[in-house]
Amino acid sequence: MSARSSQEEELRRLSVEMRYLEQTAETLQQRISMINAALTDLTYANATLEGIEQEKENAEMLVPIGGSSYVKVKLANPDQVIVGLGAGVSVEKPLSEAKATLKERLEELEKTMTSAQTQFTQIAERINVGRGRLETLLANVREGKP
Repeated sequence: MSARSSQEEELRRLSVEMRYLEQTAETLQQRISMINAALTDLTYANATLEGIEQEKENAEMLVPIGGSSYVKVKLANPDQVIVGLGAGVSVEKPLSEAKATLKERLEELEKTMTSAQTQFTQIAERINVGRGRLETLLANVREGKP
């Protein structure tokens, strides 16, 4: 196999690898966006529980119903919270347990976010190195250099 065909083969292999890495990076970016949304949601929930903890029974509150709209409600039992467990299942828990559950979820999501960001950084570095190598190979093939 000649040096030129060897470079062309490496060029093809590297092109395929770069497409794969770029798709992986895109998938990781989507995952990071979803994790960010979940972190924001849990952070708001946690802040709400902190606020409820300060309120007394029958305190008037505004509850968001979507579309920047709210409904006035009276807090019936500030010591009990209904917490989603997943798959459409929820359970009533004391406020302190609900806060602990949310804190655990936040910590897990933060770990997941750190892992995803690390993976994305590694992929981005590989893409940068691969692009540099691709440019060199393309220049060599065009000029007919071995």
